[in-house]
Amino acid sequence: MSGGEGYQELTEDEGIDGDCPEKCFLCCLDSVRFGYSGSTGPNYWGSLSPNFTLCSKGINQSPIDIVKDEAIYNPQLEPLERDYTATNATTVDNVFNIVLRYNDTAETVKKYKLKQLHWHSPSEHTINGERFAMELHMVHFTEDGNITVVAILYRYGKPDPFLFQIKEQLAELHAKGCKAEKGDALPVGVVDMTELKQGGDRYYRYVGSLSAPPCTENVIWNFLAEVREMSKEQAADLMAPLEGSYRHNSRPLQPLNGRMVQLYDKSPKIRKVM
Repeated sequence: MSGGEGYQELTEDEGIDGDCPEKCFLCCLDSVRFGYSGSTGPNYWGSLSPNFTLCSKGINQSPIDIVKDEAIYNPQLEPLERDYTATNATTVDNVFNIVLRYNDTAETVKKYKLKQLHWHSPSEHTINGERFAMELHMVHFTEDGNITVVAILYRYGKPDPFLFQIKEQLAELHAKGCKAEKGDALPVGVVDMTELKQGGDRYYRYVGSLSAPPCTENVIWNFLAEVREMSKEQAADLMAPLEGSYRHNSRPLQPLNGRMVQLYDKSPKIRKVM
């Protein structure tokens, strides 16, 4: 199922310009190139580098399809409190996605700290087989390297207030086009995190992996149950600085392999039923 109203592919007429004519950018990680199509696409990631082996041999990989009726309610989970503070940030064109990096944030999701967030188009995860326009990954680390991701799905609709804060920087990255030095940080200034602190009273949790090489496993995924909205213009702005196939930077769904998807819901109705 491709998503109905949730996902429609953007075209050049809707705000995304054509590719740079003489260049084809591929993402380089540890000097190894990977992409989202062709000989460097997801089906071949595991063979591109010994460091990417988990991409093909891992058994707890992401993304997955979250089936609501199969999620197990866990009353031991707690609301997903995220004590983000307004902080300085920079935006970066990483070639394969647009990243917002944070210089410092308050501890959030227990001992994890938010380090960066980035977007995928269309969504990598699906809900009951439905794919959405965009997916936001908020990537958190502990001091000893453990990873948790808070993820939010978006459908087309009213503008997302958070994205207004980086509109100028996205336009600048796009304007630089092929002349831009990929990976250079563009200062954003202080970013208000209020919008991203909301929605922790109902979410899904499972253990998976990074959804791009090196596909590191034992990543705790927390998926907000509420699907948010952004405008088509905002979605186009997020993808416009990227080159070619990276404007469709979603890894295919991975097998669940017996993993449990847990549900936390604070509502009294759910607690009473369960």
